[in-house]
Amino acid sequence: MMVGCVAAVSYVRVGPVLRSPAHPRLQNCKPQWTMLCMQQQKQENTWAQMLVRAFREASATPLPLLRQVADAMTAEMYNGLASEGGSQQLKMLPAYVENLPTGEEEGLYYAVDLGGTNFRVLRVLLGGKQGRILKQEFEEVAIPPALMLSTSRELFDFIAREVVKFIAKESDDFKPHSLDVPEIGFAFSFPVLQTSVRSGVVIHWTKGFKIDDAIGKDIVAAFQESIGRLGKRIEIAALVNDTVGTLAQGRYFNTNTMIGVILGTGTNACYVEQADAVPKWKGPIPASGQMVINLEWGNFRSPYLPRTFADEEVDRDSINPGDQCFEKMISGLYLGEIVRCVLVKFATDAVLFGGSVPLKLLKPFSLPTPAISKMDSDDSPELKLVKIVLEDIFEIKNSTLEERKIVHELCGIIVERGGRLAAAGIVGILQKIGRAGSRNNGTPVPNKVTAVAIDGGLYEHYAQYQAHMHAAIVELLGENAAQSVVIELSKDGSGIGTALLAASHSQHAKRHKQ
Repeated sequence: MMVGCVAAVSYVRVGPVLRSPAHPRLQNCKPQWTMLCMQQQKQENTWAQMLVRAFREASATPLPLLRQVADAMTAEMYNGLASEGGSQQLKMLPAYVENLPTGEEEGLYYAVDLGGTNFRVLRVLLGGKQGRILKQEFEEVAIPPALMLSTSRELFDFIAREVVKFIAKESDDFKPHSLDVPEIGFAFSFPVLQTSVRSGVVIHWTKGFKIDDAIGKDIVAAFQESIGRLGKRIEIAALVNDTVGTLAQGRYFNTNTMIGVILGTGTNACYVEQADAVPKWKGPIPASGQMVINLEWGNFRSPYLPRTFADEEVDRDSINPGDQCFEKMISGLYLGEIVRCVLVKFATDAVLFGGSVPLKLLKPFSLPTPAISKMDSDDSPELKLVKIVLEDIFEIKNSTLEERKIVHELCGIIVERGGRLAAAGIVGILQKIGRAGSRNNGTPVPNKVTAVAIDGGLYEHYAQYQAHMHAAIVELLGENAAQSVVIELSKDGSGIGTALLAASHSQHAKRHKQ
């Protein structure tokens, strides 16, 4: 319990919701009441500080809680592998990727990476074991917001036009290595039920997309039809979740890579599983004896996740209420929005920012995660970066140092929670494949180094998030076992890795060799 000159405050957990007690709106001071104004300001600051402390407690991720989250993740993985629908949270989808890259792949291949508000088109020239990746180029294209809520045909016609233009601009360095029929790896980072390496039906959309007529339809066929309408012969060699592409690139450079993770606009994870550990699989066992499993872990949820009133607001106002709980707590699309919701609450309850809620603060998703990264990293005595962000985004011109300290601390709370929960998810996977050491003594598995390949701007560019995640992995595994786990940035793995999978599943390259 906290005691001060203002009554102690706590956030009360009501089911998954954390609600704050009501606080009477303080009146604006008249100029002649200087002493009263000073006392009121002190009271307001104290109240705000107590709200921050209570919110920190509600968002806390102590080691015992992280272990519960990791165990819950592992348990849901087993459930999802047992039978279709065995887990209501984790899809545990076989990726139909039998040929992970070996380093022997040669030739020119393309990738389309559709994973957020932008998509990328890449060309990658592979030189086999000696040359590896000889050269690469890419273009990034913004998706018009209207297309994210349109029809399947409209979206893929747009993407196909950009792909054809990209291939047409090929330089002389690439042309001698072209196949007669260009082959593309298609990274589609949304939940898909694959039926082969070249086909899969959309389960549902995430990350702000909502294209209803694509649900239950073959996404590769839709893309291939859009290419065909342009009169071009370009073939999609592999349908790949962006996380599987990250795993593939990690494996290309490090054969110990067993897990791929995306931490960017959205989030997901995949891993290499023993085929005989997938009871729901009814097809032939791959020659390798292994399968790549796509968790779709964004939809993971657990009573152990420290959800707050802000998480409930973000979920309620999203396009998919009740879904993607884990993603909404740890991914780049939502961290800034969580902070914004907390600031709105504090501006109302604690009379921050002059006693009225700034209008621009009320705009959903107006605080992007790069902005909270900037504020979180501000170590200047006057928190100048925080001041600049508040002015630029919300037009808050006269923030006090105390207010900026509150904003700074709130950013840190949300980012720390996100990074530590991501760590718990990774450890949950390590536990499933027997690579987490012993819970009792943290002894590493002999001769088994496990590499985790991670892609995504959130992980790559947000140093504090990355540090919180790494520290939590060490806490969960113990220092000894953690030495056998290597976390590697698989930069642009979702793009280059997808091109690598197009190469490892190429039909035309095989015919050419024959």
